[in-house]
Amino acid sequence: MDKKSSIERNERINAAIVQVFLILISITMLVPFIWMILTSFKTVTEATQVNPFVIFPKVWRTDAFKSVMENMNFILLYKNTLLMIVFRVLCAVVTATTAGYAFARLNFKGKNFAFSLVLFQMMVPSQIFLIPQYLMISKMNMLDTMFALVFPGLVTAFGTFLLKQAFMSLPRDLEEAARLDGCNIGQTFLFVMLPLAKSSMVALGIFTSLFAYKELMWPMIVNKDKNLLVLSSALAQMQGQYVTKFPELMAASLIACVPMIIIFLIFQKQFIQGIATSGGKL
Repeated sequence: MDKKSSIERNERINAAIVQVFLILISITMLVPFIWMILTSFKTVTEATQVNPFVIFPKVWRTDAFKSVMENMNFILLYKNTLLMIVFRVLCAVVTATTAGYAFARLNFKGKNFAFSLVLFQMMVPSQIFLIPQYLMISKMNMLDTMFALVFPGLVTAFGTFLLKQAFMSLPRDLEEAARLDGCNIGQTFLFVMLPLAKSSMVALGIFTSLFAYKELMWPMIVNKDKNLLVLSSALAQMQGQYVTKFPELMAASLIACVPMIIIFLIFQKQFIQGIATSGGKL
């Protein structure tokens, strides 16, 4: 009995140590976000002074928020960013589900080679594709359009891999039962397999939203129209060549973060389920 209680006590101690460690790591990860919030309420002098012991502003000011709200059209920025995200999510889900199902369930000539190309695209830096993609958009005369912003997200190697994992984790008995009921490949995919991969599709949508939201280089390359600015490129333009007003930059960044925080809080359950159920096996 004493040995059993000793084992239980050691397990509780180990669990407490792990929890404390995870809490400390979580707090460390929150430090940049907290610094952003505090800086948005400071003056430029307070934000740029080199004094590690001055953390909180002497006076909590909202001047930075008033300034960015007057000088930046956040309604237009939100609209452009939302449209880019929605179109990219739709394209990513459609192409990734069809390609992922084909790689996971269908047998065709060149399947392994084609999937190796998908993996190759995941391994190389995305900046390699910037020049070819820009030349394609330029040849189509689609610069400074919403299509140009959406173009890199028409297909996704990561989404194809994610959905392939999700379809491979489903039992083959479902397809056999559907075939016996007279379903063809398209009907089996649409009415049997696709609903079972819903959590992975939601996870892909969240990932695609995050990738599109934080993408900076591509929107700045293909878009010079102020009416098509997205949040990332608008924030980048706030950095001056000689002087940067950090309180205003942090205030605008905080306002820009709100939609993504709301999306994550709403879909965090589906996000975790999608990651847990789609990474079972290759």
